[in-house]
Amino acid sequence: MIELKDVVYCRLGTRDLEGAEWYAVNILGLEVSGRRPGAVYFKSDARQHTLCYFDGDPADQTTAFEIGSAADLNRAGATLDGLGHSIHYGTREECELRHVAAFIGFNDPMGNRIEFVLRPDTTARAYHGTRDAGITGFSHVGLCSDNLERDELFWTQVCNARVSDRIGDAPLMRLGTIHHSIALFPYHKPGIQHINHQVGGTDDIQRSFNFVVENQVNVTFGPGRHPTSSAEFLYFTGPEGMTFEYSSGVVEIHDEPLWRNRQFHFEPKGFCKWGSAPNIAAFKD
Repeated sequence: MIELKDVVYCRLGTRDLEGAEWYAVNILGLEVSGRRPGAVYFKSDARQHTLCYFDGDPADQTTAFEIGSAADLNRAGATLDGLGHSIHYGTREECELRHVAAFIGFNDPMGNRIEFVLRPDTTARAYHGTRDAGITGFSHVGLCSDNLERDELFWTQVCNARVSDRIGDAPLMRLGTIHHSIALFPYHKPGIQHINHQVGGTDDIQRSFNFVVENQVNVTFGPGRHPTSSAEFLYFTGPEGMTFEYSSGVVEIHDEPLWRNRQFHFEPKGFCKWGSAPNIAAFKD
């Protein structure tokens, strides 16, 4: 089994790098942590970056997960190769662009681009957002799936994810103690369905709701509270239609033997206990 530690960054292609940077800094509230030709890096916590926008096709989207050791990375590559995945081992230049010691890239069974990375950079400098968004860090990612059962098996049988809860057939899966680091939602083409940042509390959720509305950003869900993770949330639209989420108060699972995943309805009440209804394609029947 491939032992993953955490989700560490997303890479997003964009046809308007300047506009994407403006949004990430002024609306999302991230901090520019570095630049390379055709790419801008953003931090949201102690890591060197958790999001990178680069000049490219908006459909070019990658999610990266940390792995423990070089031996683990090599074993993961051999496992994936044995399962028929086409594996790319990162060159020195590609590793430098990602601020990691090494990585392998491949497509999951759905076709989502995934990287398993070794020793992603952290910094001695704390995150300092440019607006009062209250961000405490990058937390999880939603991935698209046209076969939830198949893709759940990949993440839980090939990798070490565990299902915390399900909304319909859509699994919310943890790698550590946080309720979920990976969520799968039904959609007809591969890609990142949403990107989540944690914020400090209710005040941050409500403040950002007013802020994004005032700035004419499309709110697609919330404010609300998930009955699964117990987190308060707000979803809104970013560059090239990417969905971003703020959430706060997510439950942590510290007693693995006693936790039993729960089943929720794939309808608004399964997504929000406050009665908010999502205007997000992957959250609708």
